[in-house]
Amino acid sequence: MAPPRVVTRIGARTLSLSNLGKVLWPKDGYTKGDLIEYYRSIVRYLLPHLRGRPLTLQRYPDGIEGPTFFEKQLPRGIPDWVERVTVPTPSGSSRETTFIVCNDEPTLAYCANLASIVLHIWTSRLPKLEEPDFVIFDLDPGERCPLRTLATVTLAVRDLLAEAGLRPLVKTTGGFGLHLVLPLRNGYTYDTAKIFAEIVAREAATRLGKDVTLERTLSKRPQTAVYLDYVQVGLGKTIVTPYSVRARDGAPVSTPLHWEEVEALARRRGRVMPADEFAKHTIRTVPARLAREGDLWSGRRWTKQRLEPAIAKARRLWS
Repeated sequence: MAPPRVVTRIGARTLSLSNLGKVLWPKDGYTKGDLIEYYRSIVRYLLPHLRGRPLTLQRYPDGIEGPTFFEKQLPRGIPDWVERVTVPTPSGSSRETTFIVCNDEPTLAYCANLASIVLHIWTSRLPKLEEPDFVIFDLDPGERCPLRTLATVTLAVRDLLAEAGLRPLVKTTGGFGLHLVLPLRNGYTYDTAKIFAEIVAREAATRLGKDVTLERTLSKRPQTAVYLDYVQVGLGKTIVTPYSVRARDGAPVSTPLHWEEVEALARRRGRVMPADEFAKHTIRTVPARLAREGDLWSGRRWTKQRLEPAIAKARRLWS
């Protein structure tokens, strides 16, 4: 049995890690110690996605079957060495929120020790939080939407962006859907990014018909379709970071994919459901995948792109 508290040195910092043997995933037996070990084992791949971004923690102090809460405001008792940023609330009120900014391994371990299973990041970085550095499309399948439909819709959105001269990336959400992201060059506002995302989403809905819905009300969405969510583009809105664990049985992980993998999913026969396929990416399997393939969202793959030529092409091709 793990001791109730372990004092350890990580880099230049001393941390007191507590209740490492506490089970966070009852059906799988994974503990808080396993969560911390996972995040530390992939730190070289995860930190580039976290650096400079305000971080919202989703904490599960009693495990995934217990109550959860989102924590934007800096937790009480946080060490002085944890980096932070204070920003006005996006609503424009006089209130402010101080966020953690996870720039190093000690901070990552500290967050995991708070039973922060899921890590939510802004889509912009310091020092220019008003300028997103990527656009996100969240593809969320309905309860009866098969994997093949989800993959086909995702590829169609990819190809739509390719028509405009753009090269997106893709990852699992760690749940049932896929995230498609488009890295941006510096200087764009959230308003510009959101307008472009809506143009793409509406064109996709027009072309794909019943396989896509833009209906925001969950109860009104067709359950065999993919909800193409473009409204997550906005100041202070978040995305689950690549390689974040999710609070689901099996401890699945939000995992970047090769486009060839999505193409293979589009050829799958039968009523395979997205959750059945994506459940193979977990805290046990992802470290080996990263060691074998590296981060699919790094280096030359993360190509920062311009929107002006794409918008001009879209107006010519889609009007």
